[in-house]
Amino acid sequence: MQSVVLLVDVQNVYYTTRQAFGRRFDYNRFWAAATNGRQVVKAIAYAIDRGDRKQREFQNILRAIGFEVKLKPYIQRSDGSAKGDWDVGITIDALEYANEADVVVLVSGDGDFDLLVNKLRLEKGKRVEVYGVRQLTAASLVNAATDFIAIKDELLLASH
Repeated sequence: MQSVVLLVDVQNVYYTTRQAFGRRFDYNRFWAAATNGRQVVKAIAYAIDRGDRKQREFQNILRAIGFEVKLKPYIQRSDGSAKGDWDVGITIDALEYANEADVVVLVSGDGDFDLLVNKLRLEKGKRVEVYGVRQLTAASLVNAATDFIAIKDELLLASH
């Protein structure tokens, strides 16, 4: 049985699915698809903590599915822009947990991860599956992945 590590860039998938489809990512369906016939070594969802009730409920749903939820505080800069980026944390965890798994699954369209994906694939010999919204995923990331799985209808919650 293949072993798998799941790493989800929550902010990226939230904004890209909302922008492209006006819908939300279905974490239950994703879990079922990505873990089918595989043993989960680690599953981490990286999120920004604004401290509101709806967000805490969402984080509890992720935990119930099987994710460890890592939170970083939401930082509003004085110029009005916001900071809340997990790229370094995701990269560190990917390099750490990849040694325990055959497959690394990354959910993000962020092109900054192409270096990580290439390293996992070429230097560590890992199969790397990237899930992202096709039109909002960097070409460099799609090209770096062993497999790119486009997030579309079957991985989205019904619109409300």
